[in-house]
Amino acid sequence: MPLLVWAAVAALVLPVAVGLPVVLSRSGRSNAVARQNLGRGLVTQVFEVGTLEARGTGSGAVLRTLTPETAARRIRRMIDVAGRPEGFTMTRLLWAKLALAVGAGFLGAVLVAEAPGPLKVIVVLAAVAGAYHLPEVVLWGRGQERQQLIARELPDVLDQMTIAVEAGLGFEAALARAATTGKGALAEELVRTVHDVAVGRPRREAYDALAARTQVPDLKRFVGAVNQADTYGVPIADVLRVQADEARVKRRQRAEEQAMKVPVKVVFPLVVCILPALLIVVVGPAAIGVMGAFG
Repeated sequence: MPLLVWAAVAALVLPVAVGLPVVLSRSGRSNAVARQNLGRGLVTQVFEVGTLEARGTGSGAVLRTLTPETAARRIRRMIDVAGRPEGFTMTRLLWAKLALAVGAGFLGAVLVAEAPGPLKVIVVLAAVAGAYHLPEVVLWGRGQERQQLIARELPDVLDQMTIAVEAGLGFEAALARAATTGKGALAEELVRTVHDVAVGRPRREAYDALAARTQVPDLKRFVGAVNQADTYGVPIADVLRVQADEARVKRRQRAEEQAMKVPVKVVFPLVVCILPALLIVVVGPAAIGVMGAFG
């Protein structure tokens, strides 16, 4: 009987984990590759080494078959938002997802085989789904932390660029100076933007790519203001000064918002952990005295 239950669980988990992505990925991937080839005028497509679409056999081909195109784009966007951290490549992330899902499924099948039950089967399926998406959750968390760092560093960088522009430097020179002298996530993104412009990429396209990589609203607003100033001939020093003041105000508002959330977050541990112990210390002796008097 345990072997039959184990086989039933494996037959239920494996087709869902392997068959469904294969069915969903074929049409979307073929259409996406065809559109990109037609747009570029290429017969075969060239991609960055190590990405999901890298040509060849082995793990790249297996991952390309098992992962839908929409999921691959989402993961690639999350890697960009997280700043391409070391060890979080597309191939490693996808293999980690599959390995965790298979491991969770195997352990869950062993537990269900020891004590079968419909509730355990549901828990095992939920654990498999959670293990499959766990690397994405970790990557998303790192991306959120990096976005917060960029939003926190932006006002200071804009102040530095404003001083440099008012001292006589051009906008690109001020951007390059802020990128080389700064530290942190925003400085890294600015260095990449400066390199894009240096190799011949149009400035507007490079700035838009900066906003698209980081997904920070304040930085998107700054890029839009710079592009608009470049189009209409607005003095860039005035734009930088206004954007720096606005970013500083928004940073203060975010800090005040976090401070206002603290009392709400403290209520749960106060009620669950501190209040019962306080009641025991205060009311306990009186309750024992009353019980002794009537006893």
